[in-house]
Amino acid sequence: MQLKIPVLLLLGILLLTTGMIAASIGAVSIPLTGIIGVNLTDQQEAVLTSIRLPRILLAVIVGGSLAVSGAAMQGLFRNPLADPGLIGIATSAALAVALVLVLAGPMAGFFGLYGLSLAAFLGALLACFIIFRFARLTGSFSVTYMLLTGIAINALSAAGVGFLTFLSDDQQLRTLTFWTMGSLGGALWVSVLVATTIVVPTGLLLVRNARELNILLLGENEARYLGVDEERLKRTIIICTALSVGAAISVSGIIGFVGLVVPHLVRLIFGPDHRLLIPASALLGAILLLVADTIARTIVAPAEMPVGILTSLIGGPFFLWLLVRQFSGRTGL
Repeated sequence: MQLKIPVLLLLGILLLTTGMIAASIGAVSIPLTGIIGVNLTDQQEAVLTSIRLPRILLAVIVGGSLAVSGAAMQGLFRNPLADPGLIGIATSAALAVALVLVLAGPMAGFFGLYGLSLAAFLGALLACFIIFRFARLTGSFSVTYMLLTGIAINALSAAGVGFLTFLSDDQQLRTLTFWTMGSLGGALWVSVLVATTIVVPTGLLLVRNARELNILLLGENEARYLGVDEERLKRTIIICTALSVGAAISVSGIIGFVGLVVPHLVRLIFGPDHRLLIPASALLGAILLLVADTIARTIVAPAEMPVGILTSLIGGPFFLWLLVRQFSGRTGL
């Protein structure tokens, strides 16, 4: 653990630098000195405070949330292939949000972003419950059943979102289509506040359980002998993951592969110790999504590419490479 503070400090500096560069790049150029409020025009100040800063902070919150959730789930399932998107949690949360957007009508606006976060949380929690029930059909937890159940949940949720898309009017269709591709373009200070009040406490709770996750890597029986209350730990991880992923999805839409790629990169470089893995994943996930969002909003300017497309283009080949390593027996937790 001697590397913990230097690594986190380095990642923190890199995140701050990336944020400053992202704030300066765009249709309205803002000099780096202007980031701290020096010699800004009225237009630059308005763009910085109303558009760039909330979007940057939302990218940090969402990227960190997805990466931490992925790291916690990989530790819980003891498998680097576990990811909120791959096993159906993200799509289940997306289906719940789509239900609110299409069927609740005007009531969706009444409940606001917290209502969407609650719907996404309930959808993610339901997916977690189903996964655990099916993964224990053989009496012990089966990763194979977990992945197969996730495939089924993904398929059913995608069908549900497609059906709701069919039922939606033009405005709802536009919202759903853009939202399912993942975007931070609608970032507002209120959405940053909503995401922060949910993601930060759940992330801190996951960090508090890092030691127990380390012990769980030895196996459930060994963890039980060493005094770990595995059932309490599983409930905590599942609830925190569902709440965190649900909050992230409700404000950004579906952004895939961050929770898979980032924890595995951190694990390859710094090892499997969750006391470093979880906070480092949070910082690296924030950096990755911030870079991806900056590219997405500038590469086809004046139009904007949904950031979920870009993360999938990065994460898809990485996942194939990870599958080859996993099933050739050269990787593991």
